[in-house]
Amino acid sequence: MLDNLLVDKLNQLKLHGMQQAILQFNQQDSLSQLTFQEGLGLLLDQEANYRQSKRLMRLIKAAKLRYANAMIEDINYEHKRAITHEQLKWLTTGQWLQQQQNIILTGPTGVGKTYLACACAQLACRRGLSTRYFRLSKLLEALRIAHADGSFSRFTAQLLKVKCLVIDDWGIDAITAERRADLLEVIDDSYEQRSVIIASQLPVDHWHEYIGDNTIADAILDRIVHQAQRFKLAGDSMRKRLAAK
Repeated sequence: MLDNLLVDKLNQLKLHGMQQAILQFNQQDSLSQLTFQEGLGLLLDQEANYRQSKRLMRLIKAAKLRYANAMIEDINYEHKRAITHEQLKWLTTGQWLQQQQNIILTGPTGVGKTYLACACAQLACRRGLSTRYFRLSKLLEALRIAHADGSFSRFTAQLLKVKCLVIDDWGIDAITAERRADLLEVIDDSYEQRSVIIASQLPVDHWHEYIGDNTIADAILDRIVHQAQRFKLAGDSMRKRLAAK
């Protein structure tokens, strides 16, 4: 009876990690072997781990990553992805997140740009940072809709809270004049406030021409490229390789 009352009280207090731990430890009769301080410390550890796990799940769900389970630690570039061990180690440390540095991933289709971008974003989630993934066309469409329904300020305010913004498929779809200004606003809000990860088949040297307006292109590239680490991926298409197996 006492255990049931205790579990109910923990549930009311939303101490679900402790609640689960007590139910588990009672089955194993583990707590009876511990002192009060040891048992309390163990329960607090379980609660902290539970909350951290739930927060990570919320961050990953909100990020809407194309590859939600991608992890930098699992990436194997022994098959000549044109990325060095030192570069991969630098990404894994998360130093770029602390310093609000940008990451630019370029290379032909199928070499793993999107997967690596999502792996970097997943690391940001594990560091407790709000993250969001967009294909550029979807981001521009969301901005267009936000203008149309009057939610533009609210939408950009939500984006401003994101500490790691992934923009995939940069350079595929044309950017209209109206969306250039919107994109500049998003990028300008990001400047020295968060990390932006861009994945693109288009080499950086062609981005100015792709954006189309000299003034806006200068402003966007100044805020993205000059404080970015660039990774030029190469090699055979991973999609073709997987399909051949």
